[in-house]
Amino acid sequence: MYESDLTRFLAELKQRNPALEDAQREGRARLWDRPQDPDAARRFGEARVPPQPYVYYPKDFT
Repeated sequence: MYESDLTRFLAELKQRNPALEDAQREGRARLWDRPQDPDAARRFGEARVPPQPYVYYPKDFT
């Protein structure tokens, strides 16, 4: 079966450093896997100001 250079490189990297995947998972958990607050998300949505339809001229341009 064909195996690309990149696939072989990643397999060798994981063999040389077995803790790599755990470190990646810890980094992902620290940055992305956070508890969500539905109330805060609702408030942010309600506070959103819609953009102007045409941004190059002000609203009161005559």
